[in-house]
This record gives sequence, C-alpha cells and structure tokens, in this order.
Amino acid sequence: MHTPDMAQNNIARIRELFPNCVTEAKDRDGNISLAVDFDALRQELSDSIVEGERERYRLDWPGKKEAMLAANAPIAKTLRPCREESVDFDTTQNLFIEGDNLDALKLLQESYLGKVKMIYIDPPYNTGNDFIYNDDFAETAGEYLARSNQKNENGRLVANTESNGRFHSDWLSMMYPRLKLARNLLADDGVIFISCDDNELCNINKLCQDVFGSNNFISNLVVISNPRGRQSDTHIASVHDYIIVYCKNINIVKLNGAKLTDEQRCEFLFTDITGEQYRLLGLRQRGSASKRKDRPDMFFPIYVSPDTKKISIKKIDGWYEVLPKKSDNSDGRWMWGKEKCQNDMDKLVARYINRRNEYDIFVKDYLNKNGEERQRKQKSLFDSKNYNNQNGTQEVKEIFDNISVMSFPKPKELIFDICNMGSSNDALILDFFAGSSTTAHAVMQLNAEDGGNRRFIMVQLPEVCDEKSEAAKAGYKTIAEISKERIRRAGTKIREELAAKQPDTASGQGNLLEDTSASVQKLDTGFRVLKVDSSNMADVFYNPDTVSQKTLMDDVSSIKYDRSPEDLLFQVLLDWGVDLSMPIRRETIQGKTVFFVDENALVACFDKNITEELVHELAEFQPVRAVFRDDGFVSDAVKINVDQIFRQISPGTLIKSL
Repeated sequence: MHTPDMAQNNIARIRELFPNCVTEAKDRDGNISLAVDFDALRQELSDSIVEGERERYRLDWPGKKEAMLAANAPIAKTLRPCREESVDFDTTQNLFIEGDNLDALKLLQESYLGKVKMIYIDPPYNTGNDFIYNDDFAETAGEYLARSNQKNENGRLVANTESNGRFHSDWLSMMYPRLKLARNLLADDGVIFISCDDNELCNINKLCQDVFGSNNFISNLVVISNPRGRQSDTHIASVHDYIIVYCKNINIVKLNGAKLTDEQRCEFLFTDITGEQYRLLGLRQRGSASKRKDRPDMFFPIYVSPDTKKISIKKIDGWYEVLPKKSDNSDGRWMWGKEKCQNDMDKLVARYINRRNEYDIFVKDYLNKNGEERQRKQKSLFDSKNYNNQNGTQEVKEIFDNISVMSFPKPKELIFDICNMGSSNDALILDFFAGSSTTAHAVMQLNAEDGGNRRFIMVQLPEVCDEKSEAAKAGYKTIAEISKERIRRAGTKIREELAAKQPDTASGQGNLLEDTSASVQKLDTGFRVLKVDSSNMADVFYNPDTVSQKTLMDDVSSIKYDRSPEDLLFQVLLDWGVDLSMPIRRETIQGKTVFFVDENALVACFDKNITEELVHELAEFQPVRAVFRDDGFVSDAVKINVDQIFRQISPGTLIKSL
C-alpha cells in the first residue's frame, strides 16, 4: 500500500548490471535493505568516474540532495473517488486529481509509467510575489514516511519572496522531484512543454538538462503574450514569455507541423498526370555541406535530352551534361546519390535556365504525402493575437458569467496549438499545475474539431481563494473548485456548439447528420474526480506490533471505518497499476454490490458476509483479477475455500484480499 520506492528500484537496476556492487546493509532503523557498494561500483566504472571534488559541469544548489530524496521516497497515500463532483464518472476516460501534485505524481507511477504522450505545465514563475510548494525537505526519510502514513494533507503553499535567502534554491527544490517523476510517466516518444518567464528561464533549462538530458532539448519557444509590453518592468517592457520544450528520446519524438497557409499552398503550381499538385525544388544542394568535398559521391553528371527533356544517369551521345555547379562556378553536389536518382527518375524534371544558358535538374515536391496534405515545421516564435494573456482572462470571465475568477490564465488557443503540435489523436495529456484547467478545455476543443480521442489528467492543489477575491464572493472556495467548474461548463458549451453544426435533414444531408450526431456522442467531456488522501488502511496495517490486548477487538479490520467500497476499489487499481480511467460497472448480485472494471479485467466485492455461492458466481465471470475484504467472508471456512473455488472455475484469476 505504498508508492514505489524509487531508490530501491534504481539499486535493483544497478544489481542487474553489476551484481557484485550491491550488498545488504542496515538502515537507520536497523532494518536490512539493499545498498550500493560505491567503492566496487567505482572500480567497475573506473574509466569514466568523476572522483572527489574534481570540477565538473552540473547544476547544483543547496537542497538538491533532499529534493532527490523527495522524488524517491515512497508514500502511503491513496486517491479517493468523488462521484458527486465528477461528470460521467463510470464512462469518462479523463481524470481530475485534487491534491498536492508531488503526491499525485507518485501515485500515478504504477498506472501510467511510460504512457503519457504529452505534458504541459505552467508552474509558479518565481517572481517574488507568488507561492510555491513547501515540501519540508529538512525532515529525515523516516519522518517523511511517517507523515505520509498518518497525516492527511492536501498540500502546502508558502510565499517565496526575493528576500528569502534560498529564493532560487527553494524553487528548484520544488520543481526537481516533480520533473523527475514526470519523466517516468512520459512515453519514449513523449514531450514536455513548460511555461516560464525570464525569472527562472536559465534555471529551468539547466534543470531539464539534468532530468531529461541536454541531448533531448527541442526548443525555447517565444510566445508574444503581451504585445503592448509590461510597463511595470524596470528597463525594457517585456512582450513575451517562453515555453521550454524537452522530450524523452530525441531520436524517436515527432512533433506535428502547422498547416500550410494559402500563400504557401499557392507555391504548388504544377499538376502531374494523376492530378497531384507539386512544386519544383532544385536537386542541387544549397547551404551548409553543399560543396563537392563534403560528399564526393554526390558529384556526378546527369544527362538531358535536348529534344524530349528526358533524364539519364548514363552518358548518351548528343545529350547535355549537367553538373551540380555552385553560383561561383565551383563544384557542388546533388541532394541525392546516383542510386536514388535512378530509382526515383520519375520525380526528376529538367528545365532550361535562360539566364544561365544551361539546364538544371529539379525534384517534384508534392503537396500531399501519404494521402495527407503536408505540413510546415513549427516556428520558434509564437506570434498571434490569440496568444495574448488578456484573452485567457476574458475566456474565463465569459465561461463564469462575466465573473473574473482567475488572474491571467493561459489563453485556450495557445494550449490548443501546443496540444495539436505535441500529441496524436489518441494521446494521453497531463497537466499537474492545472490552474483553471485551460489544458482540459483545449483538449476537449481539439477533439471536437478533429474527431480525436485524446484523454487528459489534470492535477490541482485545493489552494484557498482569497476571501476578498471575486471567486470567493461567487462561492468558489479553492482553485480546484474553479478548475472543475470550468471543465463542466466548457464541456457543455463544446457539445452544444458541435451539435449546432448538424445540417438540415431537409436538404438531403441525412448521412452528414448521422456523422455529426455520432461525433457528439463520441466526444468525452466528462472527468472522474479523485482526491489525494491518507491511506485507506488503518494504522494496524502498517504497525501490527503496536496492537495491545486492550485494543485487539478494535483492530480486527485493517481498513479505516470511514472508507467506502469505491475508495477500496481505487486503492486496488493503484496497487495493481491499472488504468484509473477504465470503465466501471456496478451490479447487485445475491444482495451484494459487485464492481466490474473494464468488463472482467477486475471484479471486486467489499461487502461483508460473502458466501461460497457468491464466490462461485463471481468465479464464473472468469475475471483477470478478483478482490475481497479480508474480513468480508461469512466464515473462516469460506475464506479458506476462495482460492480452491477459483482454481477450479477460473484458474487464471489473481486473487487479493484487503
């Protein structure tokens, strides 16, 4: 009932490579655990180890070791479902997690390891006027674990003023463990976008190099967010913010390009016999590495018929010889080698250049590739009136009946374009600094427009709204409440707008009407609310040696008295690493409530007085997993017989008791 111990996982990986470097040792509490023999490991890595205090390139700050501890230390918390605050709880594939994002990221490790295609976050900019998480890194690992078991906290915020002696260090210590855990969740072709401004631009880049590797840097996008300029700035009125982009693996990541403009589409002037549009690009290499010495094998003659303009790699008498000459008449090279030219001869075109009094060779560059219109690469400057921060404020005001419940949320169109660039149609998108949930709004809008099936996971701390704010006056106690309400209202609006696009059936567009109706039904605008909370397990589960004869009868159950069957269901989903958005169905069988997760992926019954007849009936479903309460059986005999019953009827089922 703990999240994974990252330190022990890392030691296990070292053990696989260097078993002689891992030994057993006692921790501070006298317990035996695996430990690394660093002297032996240094010997194994003697060619590359950096010894002692030798100078090296790295990012360091006071508190980094404690931040690493915070990333690796396990916690005993859980996610408790909240149906009444959710939308389409049983069927939606979207999640909203309310609580400290460090806890949430740890709780997601098993279920979503390597499954998130895109992460976008807008963390505190550390301007000296905002709040950051106070993670209390000064405590020991034992104290941290004890607090995680016993203390029910939703998060801790503290003002980080410039007068603080650890101004930058505290911000780095807050961000480091969260980015480390986020990297684990990224798919191998995953990408992360991080909004920031000049205050921490340098540090966030170095931090990402440390976490993701400098070779996985993609770009520093510049976003024109305030065209008028911030007049409050001391010397220069800043008009922009940044979005830092890193990936998990630069060799396989793929970002979607932007659609061609009408002007760019007009460049494709020619049409071949199949009706495909194309433009002509010179076969001669231009720019860097364009000299013959750069690629000698790509310097060769191409022959052109003066009558038919046919092209040949082989020399033919009477045909013109064309060489890849540069503008200064020095030897250049072609973009293609001989073999490719021969294989793709149908894509080569010879044209006579009057001003040079000679032929040149061109390549047909088609508008459509693989059945889809080509795209242009995204530019590092994001300059659009839609990206103005004022737009984000206005969007939220319109959604909340002209009440300004949030200050300067990111514009939906900016996050829409980021999601379009960084995700595929079926991608899982995570934002663990959700704020007003602009990301969720953008994902739903994008799905509505392109028919995609993207899913989102939002994580937001229930940060208390200032009692003097318009949000508090409107009845919203926390930022999380605002965030959930925005998703509800935005989802309703998007579905209404999509339904309004239905054509008139009288005009003979019946099939189109069916397609639009299907699109509305398919669109997922729901979300399942889960709240970070203390473990469902009572103290006796973690500390059975503290039970006394006097309290024995009070400690028969290892489950806290105030936890519902659905609470226990999600505890099991977390522990087994099951997707938390799987569809859930509940049925009443023999008077007991039974949960079916993704049909027969998991069958669970947490009621009391379970009989052999019920166990027999549940086994007939042949579930992959089955779960009961440890104290839920009508007798010890039934509890003992459960394994035997499943072994006879459904031998492949994994059985668990809480």
